[in-house]
Amino acid sequence: QLQLVESGGGLAQPGGSLRLSCAASGFTLGYYHIGWFRRAPGKEREGVSLINRSGDTTVYADSVKGRFTISRDNAKNTVYLQMNSLKPEDTGVYYCAAAVVYRSSNWDSPINYQYWGQGTQVTVSS
Repeated sequence: QLQLVESGGGLAQPGGSLRLSCAASGFTLGYYHIGWFRRAPGKEREGVSLINRSGDTTVYADSVKGRFTISRDNAKNTVYLQMNSLKPEDTGVYYCAAAVVYRSSNWDSPINYQYWGQGTQVTVSS
């Protein structure tokens, strides 16, 4: 069974850090481009970041540039999202998703992703 499982969410204070992990089971993550999305309360799901198969191309939403870093370890079948300088507006459920292909012009369109995890809650609050 193909599965993506996110972990690492939790409660952080403003200015704090969290590292999310996205682990794959049942398939080789290295064959896919991986995106991170989030859904804030009362808002639409939005793209946060993407990393291509080989890990040499990354894309970030403007709202997280300079604060979040996406990376991958294909040997461990895992993708990471390091989140620093967290803000209350980063609160939401974070999802990872796998895509066979992507275009830089619409990397953040959920329709491009074939597999999704169940999500992990991130809450930034003092």
